Amino acid sequence: MLYLALLRGINVGGGNIIKMTDLKVCFEGIELENVSTYIQSGNVVFDTPETDSAKLIRILENALSRTFKPYKARIVLCSHAKLKQIVRKAPKGFGSQPQKYRYDVIYLRGSLTATEAMKSVTTRQGVDEAFIGPDVLYFARLTARASQSHLSRIVSLPVYQDLTIRNWNTTGKILTLMNARKQL
Repeated sequence: MLYLALLRGINVGGGNIIKMTDLKVCFEGIELENVSTYIQSGNVVFDTPETDSAKLIRILENALSRTFKPYKARIVLCSHAKLKQIVRKAPKGFGSQPQKYRYDVIYLRGSLTATEAMKSVTTRQGVDEAFIGPDVLYFARLTARASQSHLSRIVSLPVYQDLTIRNWNTTGKILTLMNARKQL
């Protein structure tokens, strides 16, 4: 199985600094294969014969927490098939006007559903739009009015502990990397 692990809260604002080379070594140390990282925000692609995602999340979070103390690891695990679905099911036109909008994907962890998460996410009329997707929320905000966006409010909500955010470009580039790996 080809997976993507999205780590929450590393290399943000000077906290939980983890080098990608160290992160790769940690993943390889628990016998995951073909491990690669993408940019500094904690995106790790790997292969494993393990198909039980709950078990894999426990293994990864335990290994990360042990290796990078005092970091308390919380990840979102996404299979290659799920990432393809997330990109395919994006709202019509999502990501098509990068000069006008900033686009983000809010990945949800554990039992948090997109419908439940959407109840906590507020938008500012004329600035933000949020959409429910397959285990994600899609969020668009006007670049010219980004400072007025409600996206930053999400960090103060309890639901924030069960999600991680990646921009649309990062999502697309990781999918391209995973697609290329599957074609090898």
